[in-house]
Amino acid sequence: MRSDPEIWKEFFETYYQDEVNRLALRIRDNGSGDKSLFINFTDISIFRHEIAEELLEYPAEVLAHAEKGLEITDNSQGIDLSGAHPRIINLPIPRKIDIRNLRSGHIGKLIAVEGIVRKITEVRPKIILGAFRCPEGHINYVEQNGGKLREPHECIECRRKGPFYLIPEKSITADSQRVKIQEYPENLKGGEQPQTLDVILHDDLTGVINPGDRVIINGILMANVRKVSHQKTPVMDIILEGNSIEILEQEYEELEITKEDEEAILSLKEDPHIFDKIVRSISPSIYGYEEVKKSIALQLFSGLPKVLPDGTRIRGDIHVLLVGDPGVAKSQLLRYVHRIAPRGVYTTGKGTTYAGLTATAVKDEFDGRWTLEAGALVMADKGIALIDEIDKMRTDDVGALHEVMEQQTVSVAKAGINAILKARCAILAAANPKYGRFDKYVPIGDQINLSPSLLSRFDLIFTLTDDPDEYRDRDIATHILNSHYVGEILQKMNSLVTTEYSQDYVDSRSRPIMPEIDPELLRKYIAYAKRMVFPVLSEEAKERIIEFYVSMRNSVKDAKSAIPITARQLEALVRLAEASARVRLSDIITIEDAENVIQIVRKCLSQIALDPETQQIDIDILAVGTPKSQRDRIITIKGIIRELDQELSIELGKSYRGVPEEEIFRRAEDHGVPRERTREILSRLNKDGEVYTPHPGHYRPIER
Repeated sequence: MRSDPEIWKEFFETYYQDEVNRLALRIRDNGSGDKSLFINFTDISIFRHEIAEELLEYPAEVLAHAEKGLEITDNSQGIDLSGAHPRIINLPIPRKIDIRNLRSGHIGKLIAVEGIVRKITEVRPKIILGAFRCPEGHINYVEQNGGKLREPHECIECRRKGPFYLIPEKSITADSQRVKIQEYPENLKGGEQPQTLDVILHDDLTGVINPGDRVIINGILMANVRKVSHQKTPVMDIILEGNSIEILEQEYEELEITKEDEEAILSLKEDPHIFDKIVRSISPSIYGYEEVKKSIALQLFSGLPKVLPDGTRIRGDIHVLLVGDPGVAKSQLLRYVHRIAPRGVYTTGKGTTYAGLTATAVKDEFDGRWTLEAGALVMADKGIALIDEIDKMRTDDVGALHEVMEQQTVSVAKAGINAILKARCAILAAANPKYGRFDKYVPIGDQINLSPSLLSRFDLIFTLTDDPDEYRDRDIATHILNSHYVGEILQKMNSLVTTEYSQDYVDSRSRPIMPEIDPELLRKYIAYAKRMVFPVLSEEAKERIIEFYVSMRNSVKDAKSAIPITARQLEALVRLAEASARVRLSDIITIEDAENVIQIVRKCLSQIALDPETQQIDIDILAVGTPKSQRDRIITIKGIIRELDQELSIELGKSYRGVPEEEIFRRAEDHGVPRERTREILSRLNKDGEVYTPHPGHYRPIER
């Protein structure tokens, strides 16, 4: 082996003398804090190629030489550099191995593994050199490696066989942490399970990364004998001994955009109909839903996250909820978005818990320590989370979404672990009406099994109804059957069976269900837009949005009228307009962008915030779950019960048994409240504890 400490000393003095001096200064000021010196592998190759090759093949020995060489390198502070760590970064491409491609030939080699941090343990001291006292009081030192504490075989002084007692304060320890990293979920093919790898980190590498971080970890792949029921087996477990960590920027870095890709992207940008083409490229096998697909397109591009001068952060991600009758292809839309989103995580409400959705502290299976494990929303950081059947989740689990949707963080406080994880993701969710199908005459808040506080956090909510219509039904049926027909022909051709169908014929029949932009190119177009385009509002767009907001607010006739729009919808308009400009790769948000998103918001409000009784837009349907018209009626009914309760209790004295239901109906009809509405309000007041029934068919108010 050509590597030795003197050669490494020469390398540090030639290439890294300034860095060595800065390291010495840090050690002088911070003591046992940061002791790492990061070395670019390319510099080692330029210095001596054979040393670089030995580092890759025999990393344990060569890194020991490098550590000793760093220790004997002179520095400007005259500080002892023993214990400092050379950290190797930027390994060559052939040494960057996917987790699922790790094989026995990689054991003992220096490799780089990229993935998302799934779980971390607490940072705890690990004994490097154990100090043991024998019964006679002599101190023996034993180097520790492996999973079990190694004691002396016999005392070097008195030759006693023990027992030996560990002396923690005289032992040499270093911080230790176990981390589990997982393959990127967006890189998995259909049906593949994400594979994971355990990583051991020591010293100043500990406590650096959190669940959800995307990292490259460089280190030595080690193997340990696997035990089953305390019996050793010939099968081995692999673990990565971490040497350095490279934290990725998380701005779609995993999507490589070549020069040819960039040329294709810029060519698409020049198309005046690019927005329509992108919309038609979203789930083309599903007929219709133009406004929904426009909204999903804007969600994929997203607005701009902002940090204001006072430190306030405003999210740029757009949240969309689809609520629809059974069989209207909601799940299919979500699945398609999962395939084209540059970073997407798919989950369903039925099989998802609070822990799986956000994050939690769990006990590590190896040593019983509490570990922090990331859930779907943390793993979707800087991407999109798709939640199907969100209405099927338990109330406690859905509550976790409140923080994620507005603050875009996940707070964990369990087993002594207090952490705040980042979950900067857009949410596209689907739900079914509470009673199976939509009733257009009932407020949407009463038909969705979600709280008003959660509903109000969605920027856009669309209702997808299955209404019979002869012409539309014919178009849908034709579209579906054509999709099946093309699929049947392709299946026949792929089976190598003799067929009378030509490729040109198949292409012509496939055109209506083919995306206008290839899905892979679309993914890169979105990634390019989010990486390179940061649009700013033009004065014309700003004035148009203000005009729309003010005109909607001014439509309120008097203090008794419903409020049609709030500042929450105004912020949604800005996010959507930013996304609209990004679709065109434009740095300016034009008045056309503003008009485009105003039309979408109008459509959304007309679907989910229209009071069926007054035919006016009332945002309280979302914000508090009750339209103003219904709140007024509730106040009226409560007033009637109080008045009658006072009158009848005086009139009837001891024989008073509560206000008769029929008397409430009669008085309510005098105030314009129909009998059926009064019956519903009485049931609700009884359920909410506003009134009680001392006798069947009789009501009394509950005094607070």
